[in-house]
Amino acid sequence: MTVNSESARLDSWVWAVRLAKTRSQATAACRAGHVRVNGQPAKAAQPVRVGDEVRVRLHGFDTVYRVTGLATRRGSATEAAKYFEDLTPPPPPRVERPAAVIRAPGAGRPTKRERREIDRLRGRGEETP
Repeated sequence: MTVNSESARLDSWVWAVRLAKTRSQATAACRAGHVRVNGQPAKAAQPVRVGDEVRVRLHGFDTVYRVTGLATRRGSATEAAKYFEDLTPPPPPRVERPAAVIRAPGAGRPTKRERREIDRLRGRGEETP
């Protein structure tokens, strides 16, 4: 799975370490600007070296990897994990929101009393000093 040279093609490495399902998908991601090497947009044929930081946008989220080995052939997931280090920061904590208020279908408009209760549930109730 490894090559004894000092660099490998970026699209080949992204495919070999299982960040893309196919080599053509890895190439397309590079062309679309979803892959960056050391903070710079990268072309598919750009060489990647050990120690480089590769940032890949997958499913709407950026993931950051450090290259620890050069792979050009695709292997198992456990074998592929030896060739990169995941530097992706943990996601921010989720913000708690009040539960959505659901009214029965056909119940009509809420009364003034029900609107006050809904506002209180949503945290917009009247505040008394």
